[in-house]
Amino acid sequence: MDSAATDGLTFRDATDADVDELVALVESAYRGDSSRAGWTTEADILEGQRTDPEGVLQVIKSPDSRLLTVERDGAIVACCQLEHRGTHAYFGMFAVSPKLQGGGLGKVIIAAAERTVRETWGATEMHMTVISVREDLIAWYERRGYRRTGKTTPFPYGDERFGIPQRDDLRFELLVKELA
Repeated sequence: MDSAATDGLTFRDATDADVDELVALVESAYRGDSSRAGWTTEADILEGQRTDPEGVLQVIKSPDSRLLTVERDGAIVACCQLEHRGTHAYFGMFAVSPKLQGGGLGKVIIAAAERTVRETWGATEMHMTVISVREDLIAWYERRGYRRTGKTTPFPYGDERFGIPQRDDLRFELLVKELA
């Protein structure tokens, strides 16, 4: 593990005061020209928003969820949603600042998230959904031990809270990892 990726990181749960900064982070990682600085961009398949203040606040306030926030030098550089769902946990809203992508920070965060759900909720599996056409992202998760299940759910076409699709073949695929 590249120690530069972990230098000076602080992990904490998000608060209401973080909402605007978290929305900006998530948007910068996935939408618009700023997202093209990293490799996680969805700008070619979705326009519009990725999230909004209401959605982020809902995750923060949910009793079965937490928004793990990662800071370096007082600035939020990454986040991920962890949601308790019985024997498994759901991993979502994962964002790393585009300027910091590719340096090992994502690996550090997903490992911390897995450790957190095992220790906090006793979760034995982590579940996530990924847009099925995001082959590069799915491959990255597979290298972290996640497996494709072949189970899909429809993309919410027509609900602009999730973006404006630029193609008609989007769906979410469930990825699962057993946690040791």
